[in-house]
Amino acid sequence: MSSRRADAIAEVRRLRRPRARRHRLIRSFRLQVMLLVGVLLAAMLLAQGAYLNHRKAEIISDQMGERALAVALSVAAIPELIEAFSHADPAATIQPIAERIRRETGARYVVVGNTEGLRYSHPLPERLGLPMVGGDNDRALLHGESYVSEATGSLGEAVRGKTPVFDDQGNIIGIVSVGFMLDRVAMDVGRHTSLGWWLVALMIVLGFAGAYGLSRHLKRVILGLEPHEIARLAMEKEAILQSIHEGILAVNREGQITLVNQQARRFLDLPLECEVLGRPIQAVVPNSRLLEVLERGEQQFDQQMWLGDHPVVVNRVPVIHAGEIEGAVATFRSRREIVELSAALTAASRDVDMLRAQAHEFSNKLYTISGLLQLDRIKEALALIHQESERAQAQMSFLMGHVADPVISGTLLGKLTRARELGVTLEIDDQSSLAAPLTATGQEVLMTVIGNLLDNACHAALQRDRGGAGGPRVRLFFTDLGEQLLIEVEDNGPGVAPEHVEAIFREGFSTKPGKHRGIGLALVSRLCREHGGAITLEESELGGACFTVVLDRSLCRMPVAAER
Repeated sequence: MSSRRADAIAEVRRLRRPRARRHRLIRSFRLQVMLLVGVLLAAMLLAQGAYLNHRKAEIISDQMGERALAVALSVAAIPELIEAFSHADPAATIQPIAERIRRETGARYVVVGNTEGLRYSHPLPERLGLPMVGGDNDRALLHGESYVSEATGSLGEAVRGKTPVFDDQGNIIGIVSVGFMLDRVAMDVGRHTSLGWWLVALMIVLGFAGAYGLSRHLKRVILGLEPHEIARLAMEKEAILQSIHEGILAVNREGQITLVNQQARRFLDLPLECEVLGRPIQAVVPNSRLLEVLERGEQQFDQQMWLGDHPVVVNRVPVIHAGEIEGAVATFRSRREIVELSAALTAASRDVDMLRAQAHEFSNKLYTISGLLQLDRIKEALALIHQESERAQAQMSFLMGHVADPVISGTLLGKLTRARELGVTLEIDDQSSLAAPLTATGQEVLMTVIGNLLDNACHAALQRDRGGAGGPRVRLFFTDLGEQLLIEVEDNGPGVAPEHVEAIFREGFSTKPGKHRGIGLALVSRLCREHGGAITLEESELGGACFTVVLDRSLCRMPVAAER
């Protein structure tokens, strides 16, 4: 049973395979182009060939008729033939003349008759004296016309030239009929039009060959892809461009915008209904340097610029095809996100350093206690333990009594430990208080603000003269009394030079040596603006700088009503 089922499945697959190949063959772009162009060209050539050959056949037939009429007119004008009509036996004179002319002109017959239509000449002598056949003599005999007609005579269907014979007084005395058989005319037409049909056939073959070459060229130009594959790739590309987090802007060689994704529209503050495609890049981004890339063909990486009030990092590359610059593409990402990521990494690194410092500090104290115990200095060991315990307990008690948010308490405790490790005296004002717990956003904002300000203050305090009285000092004050949150950090460092006061909050500006600086204060300033506050700088009572931060109280949680 299973064997028969396997045979049946194999047979179905065998039958489907050729059908699938035929389906793919029918869908082949190259075959479609070749058939479309070839059939179109063949139809045009056949139609044109049929028309031209038909016209040629008409012309040949008309020429044969005119030739017959010309021969008839020549015969009717022969004096001997006209004179013979007055003889007793006209046929004796007219028959030899007519037969000689027939042989010389190639006509099928040259018939001369009298006014009653009786023959005086004929290719068949036995038909002399018999009436002419065809019934088309009246126009010549009655009206004196010369004309061409087609009729069936005694020898068959022919094209005939007919003309009357006039005597010296202009009277009609007879008729001349010169005929060419229609079958011979058809043979002549076929002989003259056969070359045209051969040329049409040759052009059709060449047309299909050209269509094949064109289809191969088009297939190569589109990288061997089928139309449905190109359509799918276009849709995938559009989806990718619109979903990525970086802004993308592309221009052609004339500097006109050819592509802009949604993120770029957000960076440029363009409404979605605003159509920017085809517009010059300078009209949309006046400070763009894509035109420089188009002119020089140079790549530009990690360039900083502003799009409105948004700092971005830009990469610009030219689009080169066959050695020619066809356009340029710019990708840009928000520098604020980079700053925030850097700040997050800095905070993580700072926490690691803090934990390392704590571990180092407590390790030293444990070694000290262990040494005192080994020296049998129990009282000194207990005094050291009580001293450390009282200091830690005092810090914990102060933070637990003055700071309601545990996350901020942990941040401050870590900063105290870090400052002690650096040799900086960090003081928290006794009047400080944070009575209301914070929202998740408030925790993140205050951790960033307090952390950056304290780090900068400790660094500044360490820059003072080491021999000065009192050593490096940093003082922190915070409160949530009133309608706003207030944070004040001051140090006894060298302060901020007057020429740097305006630039101190600008992103990328720093008085510290080294790279990747100028992030902390810029981030604090932005957070203050985003949360309804501000940051100010003034001279500290300790002799250094004093930074004051004001934030909106909405960062605190609303008090929960007591249940009744």
